[in-house]
Amino acid sequence: MQPTKISPATLGKLAKLGIHHRTDLLLHLPLRYEDETHLAPIATVQPGQTVQVQGTIAHSEVAFRPRRTLVCRLQDSGGELYLRFLNFYPSQQKQLAEGKQIRAVGEVRMGYYGLEMVHPKCRAVDDDTPLQQSLTPVYPTTAGLSQTVLRKLITNALETLPLPDTLPETLLHRLDLAGFADSIKLLHNPAPDIAAATLENRSHAAWRRIKFDELLAQQLSMRAHHRERGKRVAPALAPHRQLTARLTDSLPFALTNAQQKVYAEISRDLAQPHPMQRLLLGDVGSGKTIVAALAALQVIENGYQVALMSPTEILAEQHYLKLRDWLEPLGIMPVWLSGSLKKKDKQLAAERIASGATLLAIGTHALFQEQISFHRLGLAIVDEQHKFGVQQRLALRNKGKHSNPISPAKSESNEPHQLMMSATPIPRTLAMSYYADLDVSVIDELPPGRTPVVTKLVSDEHRDEVIDRVRAACMEGQQAYWVCPLIDESETLQLQTALETYQSLTQTFPELRIGLVHGKLDNAEKARVMAAFKANELQLLVATTVIEVGVDVPNASLMVIDHAERMGLAQLHQLRGRVGRGAAQSLCILLYQQPLSELARARLKIIFESNDGFAIAQQDLHLRGPGELLGARQSGVAMLRFADIGTDEDLLDHARLAADELLHDFPAAARAHLQRWMANKHDYLHV
Repeated sequence: MQPTKISPATLGKLAKLGIHHRTDLLLHLPLRYEDETHLAPIATVQPGQTVQVQGTIAHSEVAFRPRRTLVCRLQDSGGELYLRFLNFYPSQQKQLAEGKQIRAVGEVRMGYYGLEMVHPKCRAVDDDTPLQQSLTPVYPTTAGLSQTVLRKLITNALETLPLPDTLPETLLHRLDLAGFADSIKLLHNPAPDIAAATLENRSHAAWRRIKFDELLAQQLSMRAHHRERGKRVAPALAPHRQLTARLTDSLPFALTNAQQKVYAEISRDLAQPHPMQRLLLGDVGSGKTIVAALAALQVIENGYQVALMSPTEILAEQHYLKLRDWLEPLGIMPVWLSGSLKKKDKQLAAERIASGATLLAIGTHALFQEQISFHRLGLAIVDEQHKFGVQQRLALRNKGKHSNPISPAKSESNEPHQLMMSATPIPRTLAMSYYADLDVSVIDELPPGRTPVVTKLVSDEHRDEVIDRVRAACMEGQQAYWVCPLIDESETLQLQTALETYQSLTQTFPELRIGLVHGKLDNAEKARVMAAFKANELQLLVATTVIEVGVDVPNASLMVIDHAERMGLAQLHQLRGRVGRGAAQSLCILLYQQPLSELARARLKIIFESNDGFAIAQQDLHLRGPGELLGARQSGVAMLRFADIGTDEDLLDHARLAADELLHDFPAAARAHLQRWMANKHDYLHV
C-alpha cells in the first residue's frame, strides 16, 4: 500500500493538532469511541443511550418553527424515532428523503415528538451493508478537518509505516508491558468485545503501554538535557566567603538548617564550570530571598553580575528594597529596572548594567529587553519562574553570552548560571515529572517564632461581624489587608471592584487610615502606599491579588479575602502567607458567597484544614491537574497528553528508573524512543 498524498491545506490543519510528520499520526489517539459494530432495535433504545439504529425514512420535512429544522421520522420493524437537524445542506436533505434506508448513530433523548436524535451521524445503506468490525474512533480535530479524513490518514499510516518496538525485551518483560505495535493498533481499532470502561478510563494494557512510553520520553528528554548541560561552559565561581560572612553576621536572625543546606547546594553548583540550573522551592515565608542574596554575593565576589527577575513590579521592588538594605552596607548598590521607569532613569540603569558599574540588577521583564546588555552576567535568578513565558526566560539567559577574557575561543558558548525560585510548593510527583532536568532544592522548614495563621470560613451573610473584627484589630494597633476578588481574569473589572471596595470601606471605617494598591498604579504610587503601610502610617490596605507574593509587613496580622470562592488554592495559600510574618497570632478570614460550587467547597475545605503548602499543592494537583498548577500554557513545560501523574505515579516511578537504564545500557533505544515521541517538540523544555 502506498502512503496517502496530503494536500497543503490539510497539512496546515494537521499542524494545528501538532501533527508534522506521518509518524505523528500514529500517536494521535482517539478521545472516545462510537460503537457501530451492532444495531439496536429502535423499540429497545432509552433516553441517554448512544446507539446505532437502522431503518427507513418514513417522513421528511423542513419545519420553520421555532426555527428552520429538518425533521425525519425513522422506522424499523418495531418502532420509530425522529432525527432533527438544525443546520443542514441540500445534499443531506436529499440523502434523508422519504424511502431512503439509513443508519444513524447518536445520543437518544426525549424531544417534542418523542424519542429523537439531534444531528446524528447518518449514512445510506443497503440490506447487505456490513457492520463495522471494530469500535469507531473519534479523534481530536480542528475546524475543516473531518473525522473521515483523519481516520483515512491514520489508517494509511498504520498500514504503511513500520512499528518497531523501541524498548528492550527485558524491560518489557520485567514491567509486564504490552508491545507497542499491538497497543497502537488496538487503540486505533479496538475490537467490540473489549470492555468499554477500560478504554474510557485508560486502564487497558494498551493504554498503560502508551502512558509509560510518554512518561519515559519525558524523562529521557530531561535526563539527556541534564547530561548535556555538563558539556556546556559557564564561569566557575568559587566561594570566597568574605561578603557572605559579613551579610550573615549583620542579619537580625540566624539561617535555618534548611536555608544553610540549600545554599550549600547552590554554592557547589556555582563553583562548577558548567551552568547551574537549579529550582529553589520553599513555602510562603520560608526565606528564599536570603538564600538568593547569598548566591548573588558568591557571584559578585568573583567579579560577575547578577540579574534578579520577578513577574510583577511590586514583587520586584520588594526584592530591590530588601536586597538594597542588606547589600549597601557591603558596598554593593543594586540597580532597579522596570517598564514604568522614566526614559532617562531607564537609560541610566541600562548604562550602569552594560558598563559593569553595577553588579546586581533587579527588575521585571524589562531586564531582557533588546536594549539591555550585561557586561558580565554570571547568574540569572528568576523568581516565580512559572509565571514567565519560556521565550522570556530564554531571553534573559542569552544576556549572559558574554566574552570570555581568559579563553576567547569559548566566548560564544559561555552561559550564566540559572536559579529559579518558586513560592508555589510543587508536589513530589510533579517535580519528579516536570523538573527532571533541573536540580531541585527544597526549604522544608519555616524560621522559628512563626505562629501558624488561624483560618476562618465566614459566609457573606456575616460580613458585619467581619467588619467589626477588622475595626477592633486596627484600633488595637494591628494592621490588616482587605483583598478584593478576582473578576473573570479581567484587569479592568478587577480595578473597578478594588476602587468600589476602597470607597465602601473608607465610608465604613471613617476612623481608620486606609490605603489602596492595585496593578494599574504607577510604580511611584505603589511604592509610596506600600512604604506607608509598612511604616504603620496606614492601618488597612485594600488590595487586589498583586500582593500575592513578596509583601512582608510583620505588624499585619489580619487578612480578609473577599469572595474567596473565586480563587484557586495556590493563590489563597500565597495570600494567607502575607500575614503571620510577625510574632503576633494572625488570622485569615475567607469571606465567601453562597451558593458554593463543589470545586469551590473542596478548595475552601482544604485551605481551612491545612497550613502546609506542600500538602495543599498535592490536593491542588488532584483538583486541577498539572497544567493549571504549573501555569504550563506559557511555561515551556511539555504537558502530558495521555498519562496522568495523579493516577499513574507507579508508571512514573518505573519510567524514571528505565530512563537511567536506557541512557546507560541501551543508548540507541533511548534515541529511537525520543525520536518517536519528541521529534522536534523538546526544544524549549529546558529553559
